[in-house]
Amino acid sequence: MVINTNTAAINASTYLAQSQSMLNKSLARLSSGSKLVSPADDAAGFAVSTRFDAQINRTQAAADGVSNATSFQQTQDGFLGKVGDALNRMSELSTLSLDSTKSDSDRSLYNAEFTKLSSYITDLGTKDFNGVSLFNGNSLNVVTDSDGHTVATTAVNLGASAYTTATSASVSTTANATSALTNVKAAITQLATDRANVGANMSVLNSYGSQLSVLKDNLSAANSRIKDVDVAQESTQYAKYNILVQAGTAMLAQANSSPQSALRLLG
Repeated sequence: MVINTNTAAINASTYLAQSQSMLNKSLARLSSGSKLVSPADDAAGFAVSTRFDAQINRTQAAADGVSNATSFQQTQDGFLGKVGDALNRMSELSTLSLDSTKSDSDRSLYNAEFTKLSSYITDLGTKDFNGVSLFNGNSLNVVTDSDGHTVATTAVNLGASAYTTATSASVSTTANATSALTNVKAAITQLATDRANVGANMSVLNSYGSQLSVLKDNLSAANSRIKDVDVAQESTQYAKYNILVQAGTAMLAQANSSPQSALRLLG
């Protein structure tokens, strides 16, 4: 029996320190909800999870951009619907002005409304969405994935000749009304094409939005399997290490008291 070197106490202290370390790690995992409290827990998994986190954030940003672009297209279509109403009325006024029972005085009244509607359409062509022109003929390049790839939407230009020719027309005379009707019909045809293109834009953007949503869900699930703690399993580990710490503490106390038995030999 020796006094200077208490091997049992040294061993007990070592095991207690190990158990305490594992208990602290288990407690950190449970409190944070992550089993990757530090890169040392799983170096490769930590690296993969970090890349997943960044890709998930980029994917969400792209999804937000697609959503904003969809709102842009919806706003465009709303205004174009009003343009359609105005053009329909203008075509009606043109036809009314061709009525041979109407005098030029009557046609001047029709022309007053026709001119107001033309100005209305021209004004709509100046509208914007968050500072971005809706109808200047420039397409939007919409980011569709986390790598920055884009898709260009089909643009609408209310300054196109089909529209400007119609809005610059007049129904003040029979001859003018004949020309105006032809021009307005051409503008209606152009409008139908533009609204179809806007509809196609919205359709493809909805598809990209759904794709990004599915991608984000899958990336989040994959990332969860790497870094999220299994609470049931970790709770079991926590209970295990808690018991080991308590047992180690008791055994260290017991080992520290063992050398006292040497005093009996000296008595």
